[in-house]
Amino acid sequence: MKYKMYDEMMEQPDSLRKTFESEFSNLEKVSKLVLDADKVYLIGCGSSISTCYSVRDAIRMSSTNIDIEVYTGYEFYYNKKLVEGENSIAIFTSQSGETADTLASLRRANEYGLQTVSISNEPDSSMIKEAKTPIATRCETETAILGTKTYITQLACLYQILFSASDYENKTELLAQLAEMPKMLDKLLLLTEDENKALAEEFKDEDIFYCLGSGPNFGLAYKLAMTMLMEGAIKHACPEYSAEFRHGLIERAEKDVPIIFLKSDFESDEITQKAIDFADNLELKSIIYDLKDYADVDKLLSPFIFVIPLEWFVYYLAHFNGEDPGATRHIGKVRY
Repeated sequence: MKYKMYDEMMEQPDSLRKTFESEFSNLEKVSKLVLDADKVYLIGCGSSISTCYSVRDAIRMSSTNIDIEVYTGYEFYYNKKLVEGENSIAIFTSQSGETADTLASLRRANEYGLQTVSISNEPDSSMIKEAKTPIATRCETETAILGTKTYITQLACLYQILFSASDYENKTELLAQLAEMPKMLDKLLLLTEDENKALAEEFKDEDIFYCLGSGPNFGLAYKLAMTMLMEGAIKHACPEYSAEFRHGLIERAEKDVPIIFLKSDFESDEITQKAIDFADNLELKSIIYDLKDYADVDKLLSPFIFVIPLEWFVYYLAHFNGEDPGATRHIGKVRY
């Protein structure tokens, strides 16, 4: 049986191609604004804030000239350190462009005279209309709650903006690989389905998953736990930085507990490997996604690569439990 999420997953490469084609000049415009700013704020919720975490940590690992802070919508809205007229740029991310807390923060930033940028998939949304520089991703309407094509295009826009403005020594190669990402996604969608379908069937009866990653992989671990496993597969899940394994989780890590590790051979993945070794000693059910098994790209692009096999895993995990991976039970009913 195919769910709507299946079609949206397969549309990810074309969505990214169309977004780059239509919005590249806007992305370059925002990169110049970043170069002139003293600080960059990234604001989002759910899948959107996971893209902010990933690009923030990628920049911090590779570049020294950009000062980045990440906030959820209302955290930014209630931030008392904002100064009227400060030389900052605030980039707001939202699939719908109507996320209440993110929209409130955009309006607050406009009131303070900040440079405001919105990245959204709905061209007629409030966030696109009200930001000083709007960027509309070209995914058409997305219905599956996990956010597949909107995630990949949003993440790509953030990488293009911030790495173009960065002093990362390998940024030319990274940006060239980012431009080729639609082709890589095409291949990954074909090559990783069967393996992750089998993995999902193996783990379908598990009720809780821990998701660990280092650097930009933490942002994806956050998405995996919060909006993929909990919202899509209706499984309990918890994200952590790999280095935090020995705090808290180490006391709950018992035999047969499933832990998903995202590993890319970053310097900080020395700690990820120690966590994997400890998990092996305790006979935990380790699921390891290692970048070298999927693509030969700059390590900082890991989230783009890992998200495809993870989408297949969650898609079939939901299916084998009789759930539609794109449906919701309560999201959309709660407004505050």
